Amino acid sequence: MRHAARALDAMDTRDAALAQAARCFDSGEFQRDLARRVALPTESENPERATTLRAYLSEEIAPSLDALGIASTVHDNPVAGAPPLLIGRRIEDVRWPTVLIYGHGDVVRGHEGRWRDDRDPWSLTPSGERWYGRGSADNKGQHSINLAALAALLKARAGSLGFNVTWLVEMGEEKGSPGLAEFCTAHRDELAADALIASDGPRLRVDRPTIYLGTRGVANFDLTLTLRDGGHHSGNWGGLLRNPGTVMAHAIACLVDGRGRILVEGLRPPPIPPSVRRALADIEVGGDAHDPAIDLDWGEPGLTPAERVFAWNTVEVLACTTGNPAHPVNAIPPDARAHMQLRFVVGTAASRLREIVQTHLQRHGFADIAVSEPVIMAATRLDPENDWVRLAMASIERTTGRKPALLPNLGGSLPNDVFADILGLPTVWVPHSYPACSQHAPNEHVLVPVLREGLLMMTGLFSDLAEQQATLPRRTPLRR
Repeated sequence: MRHAARALDAMDTRDAALAQAARCFDSGEFQRDLARRVALPTESENPERATTLRAYLSEEIAPSLDALGIASTVHDNPVAGAPPLLIGRRIEDVRWPTVLIYGHGDVVRGHEGRWRDDRDPWSLTPSGERWYGRGSADNKGQHSINLAALAALLKARAGSLGFNVTWLVEMGEEKGSPGLAEFCTAHRDELAADALIASDGPRLRVDRPTIYLGTRGVANFDLTLTLRDGGHHSGNWGGLLRNPGTVMAHAIACLVDGRGRILVEGLRPPPIPPSVRRALADIEVGGDAHDPAIDLDWGEPGLTPAERVFAWNTVEVLACTTGNPAHPVNAIPPDARAHMQLRFVVGTAASRLREIVQTHLQRHGFADIAVSEPVIMAATRLDPENDWVRLAMASIERTTGRKPALLPNLGGSLPNDVFADILGLPTVWVPHSYPACSQHAPNEHVLVPVLREGLLMMTGLFSDLAEQQATLPRRTPLRR
């Protein structure tokens, strides 16, 4: 009887928390909070916004956390000139699990004057089921959901979360998170937790809640070929001088073929693990109204579209120039340059990329092409059968009535390696945006139904975490 009564109490508490979250959204409270945050032009790429970046933490996030009983401190970035970071902590019982929640308050440039219908990027503007505004999707709307979910749970549980929580908010993610790795290394004790639960990026589809457990890595590198000083008339010298554009095109073709298949063995990933294949078995990529049509004959043969983007590597040509494309002249150009990118999964030898590419080019007769040292963001992937993943999957299906899409890693890249590798955390990401949200472009927006469902999902997840905290895997006990 006592067990049944406890189960009933837990269900009542969960329902109360969900009802509180719905009231927060439907009353306009959530919209007002998000509008206040969007109004702060936190462009991290704009050097004139340094004061605003700090103000977002000290005048917006810190008071919001304080209202939840989360004491916070704004810290200078260990990288000189880089934006500040904030740590907030609420330790209810050192015996309970601790969740680290991450968000970033910086945004890309506003692109004023380029928004449809003369919309102001620094004003949250409703239009039908869309709310427009810079940062609405990336990432202010997403961390605002997690703040509101904690608030709903506190009210339903009479002032107790039932677990410990640590917040980390940075203001430089759109610049590549300068200083984040160094900061987390230096503050490892303050950031100690049992798991990361965070929100960024898009759902797989607008109609399917999504969980992802890591990110593909990314390595950008340049190929440069300089054959001579200055151009030479193509009529007088054509057929006598090597054309760097032609040479570069063939060099690229020896890295990746005309169907997008990687030809460099060292840049190919290890075999796809069975647990990853199982997780991706019911994943369909694309299909939303604004998604491009998938080229089914592109990429690694024998893989599904989901496996190609979430479980395999790709080599991309992001830009390639020779001569002056805007104003071509009748001359054989002296040089050519290609900006390349490797998107890669866990197990790829990305740290040896320059050596691997140079050796491959030399073997194919392109020894005079220089390969730059790559700029790398590491790949991460949590086991899809981890207990924290099971909790999130079951909770979100319970709230929404739909099985979430489970992605072992996102196709894109985030600084998840900092949390997975430096802090050693299992990482569970629950995004509240969708692929056609126009993040990083004019007309960035969020969908009201997705936001509302996201708030209910996170409230339910935090409620279930509190009720099941005794069964979740723990790391090192906390010190206050």
